[in-house]
Amino acid sequence: MRFSTLFAAASVVATGVSAQNLYSGDSITDALSLTAENYYGSPIPPWKPNHKPGWYYGKNPPEGIIYLLEEIFCELLELFPFCLQCPKPHKAPPPNQPPPPPEYTPTYNNLTCASQDGSFQTFGLVDTVQDCQDMCDTVSGCIFVNAYHDNNDAGKGNSTELTCSLFSKCLDASSADNCAGQGQPDGSVDFITDSSGWCKSKPTA
Repeated sequence: MRFSTLFAAASVVATGVSAQNLYSGDSITDALSLTAENYYGSPIPPWKPNHKPGWYYGKNPPEGIIYLLEEIFCELLELFPFCLQCPKPHKAPPPNQPPPPPEYTPTYNNLTCASQDGSFQTFGLVDTVQDCQDMCDTVSGCIFVNAYHDNNDAGKGNSTELTCSLFSKCLDASSADNCAGQGQPDGSVDFITDSSGWCKSKPTA
């Protein structure tokens, strides 16, 4: 495959082992699709036709979406620092120390429309708002997350998971003008609920 030479060279440098003996061709292709230039697997934003989530981070992976809690795939991504990385587990605060202040501040909550903006970086599916924030912490330049339910959306496989959109600019409710309402192939109409926006204290390095 066209990525084999690149991947094999990178893996030998990183591990001294032929990665083609460790990972499938499909896994390599998936990993190399998760670059900033490709909007980390979601080059079409969720407010445009023919969109598709680039990744899933949570405990119940839908079929056909790259899963960012699969240990072997996360190890593969670590060989490619220019690709999206799996979030790291949260560290417990030191004993007898107060927890650090929240890193994210809400800018809007419980809307029926989602943010759309030119600072869009990527989008995927998650289980919780915290999962969405964890994903922002892995994407360089990310400073804003918008998590919401996009109900009946065929482009997301009618998933009941939260859509998680990441942006490089803090946004407020005025950006939430994607109110869905598009007809779907099964005759239903998609609609948005539980849309919340969260601004990070500083962009991800």
